[in-house]
Parts: sequence; structure tokens; C-alpha cells
Amino acid sequence: MQAAYIRKTGSFDEIQIGELPVPQISDTEVLIKVQAVAVNHVDTFVRSGGFKTELNYPAVIGRDAVGTIVAVGAQVNQFQVGQLVWTNSMGYAGRPGITSAFAAIPAARLFHVPAGVEPKQLVGAVHSAATAVILLQSILQVQPDETVLIEGAAGHVGTKLVQVAAAMQSQVLTTANPRDFDRLRAIGGIKCFDYHADFASLVAQARPAGVAAIVDTSGKVLLATNLALLGLGGRIGLITAPVANQFTFDVRQFYTQQQAIRGFVISHATLAQLQAAGKVLNQLMAQGKLLDDQLEVLPFSQAARAHQLLEKGQTKAKIVLIPD
Repeated sequence: MQAAYIRKTGSFDEIQIGELPVPQISDTEVLIKVQAVAVNHVDTFVRSGGFKTELNYPAVIGRDAVGTIVAVGAQVNQFQVGQLVWTNSMGYAGRPGITSAFAAIPAARLFHVPAGVEPKQLVGAVHSAATAVILLQSILQVQPDETVLIEGAAGHVGTKLVQVAAAMQSQVLTTANPRDFDRLRAIGGIKCFDYHADFASLVAQARPAGVAAIVDTSGKVLLATNLALLGLGGRIGLITAPVANQFTFDVRQFYTQQQAIRGFVISHATLAQLQAAGKVLNQLMAQGKLLDDQLEVLPFSQAARAHQLLEKGQTKAKIVLIPD
């Protein structure tokens, strides 16, 4: 079968396209014929060796795929041949990747594709969307009616955070370029602030008691700036490092207000967190939400170019690979 794989970590030039055997499935696995695969920044970190994780060589790259079931293991009863399914946690921690004509997926890491949802749009969304769900629900434990500030809200992760927070009935504030304000309001933002301006002063005026949770998707906001915007019990979720890696803050204010800073990397999410997120994603996608990414579709044979485009910041579209 055609596959994109590496024999050692390194640059995108290490990605090879060749023939590998069709995987054999265990009793608890499902074999899918892959239709489409998403390319995420984390895939470049795994491939380069920047994210240390167990890989078995030749290591097929990629973690998020959608495809049709062609075989099921003897102990699998929740899936059937012919069903359209997706996964988003392969290709690291010793699990094989999915940029291949066929892929063996543990049934516990597999989800049905909701009726009427376009497969490529789905697979392009699941990494950012699952990050949003787990971060807001499990890590930050955002509650209905709490105010959440999403900074850099118009990007891939930002739009997912806005939609998930709105679905949780949170009050969603956003920062973005003004050209994106209408789109953000349409997906759940109740107030939008220009991130080129002194948005922190405007947020403080809008929420003088502080906000409950903040996520900066860009890493361009000083951590001290965001800490000053938190209210009692406020939490900051870090999914990227702030622009200043070293910082000082008012420790007395921080602890007396019972505030918290919580980092999150989806590669460390538990299986239970991923399964819970998958259910939420399917519910929202069945409602037509989360499926708003602009896609750039390339064949498997251009997997190295896809990694190069991401690493060099040469595309703002979500890259999806399909078999040649």
C-alpha cells in the first residue's frame, strides 16, 4: 500500500513515499481504507524529533484520519464494515501513523462520522476542535455563564474555542483583526476587540470584576497582561508559550484571588479525555459547527511539501492529504 513514512527523525526531507504492507489488525482494532488525513503542526514536531515520543520505524506519519471500515477485529462490536469513521490520536506514543492507504486503528480511538458531514472538513477540524473541548471542559473546567476571553480568535484553534465555549453557554469575548469581527459574532462571540489596540483596557472596562478564563492562541500577549484581567478563581490556559518566556507577576494577587495557570498539550490527553471530546465534536459537527476551515488538499505524495508549508508559515489554510 502507498504510505508516507520516515526512517529517522529530522527535516521534512526525511519523509518518504513508498509501499508498505497492509496492517494486520488485532481483535480490538479496525482496519480502515483512508480517505483523508490532516496535517498539523504537532506532526512536524514528531517528525523532526522536537516532540519526544515512541516511534516504530518505518514510522508512518500523521495522527488524524477519516476513512471507511474494511475489516473489524473479533472483539469489536460497535463498528461495522462500510461505516465512515475518524480518529485523531495515532502516530505517536508507539501507535502507527495514518498517512497510508490503509490503517489499523484501536476501536477505542475511533468515532463515527455524523451523517451529512463532509469527511475532509471533519478531519481538518478535529485536532483544533478536540484541543478546544478538552482545554475548556477538562483543563479549565469552564462553567455556563462564565466569561471566557479567546485571544487570536479568528485562527484554526481560535474559532473552535469560540464555538465550543458558546455551546457551553459561556460569555465569549474575543480579540482579532476587525475584518473578522462579523464572523466571530456569527459563531458565538458576544464582544470583539481589536488586538492591534489596547484591548486589555477595553476588556477590563467590559468586565471590571475580571474574566473566568483566558486562552491566547497566538502567544503574542504578555502573561502578566492576561493575569491582570482575571477575576476571582480565574484560569489561564496555555497552549503555546507567551511571547516573553520569562516574566514576573504579583504573587500575592495571584494566590489571594485563587487563580491558576494551566498548560495543555493534546498529545498528553488521556484516552478518556479524547473519547469524551469525540462525543462532543460529533454532536457539534452534526449541527454544522466547527466545519469552517479553509482547506488546501494535496496528495500523499506531497506530504513533505505539506510539512514544509506548515513549518515555513507559507499557508493559512488547513492542509489535508488524500491518497494519490
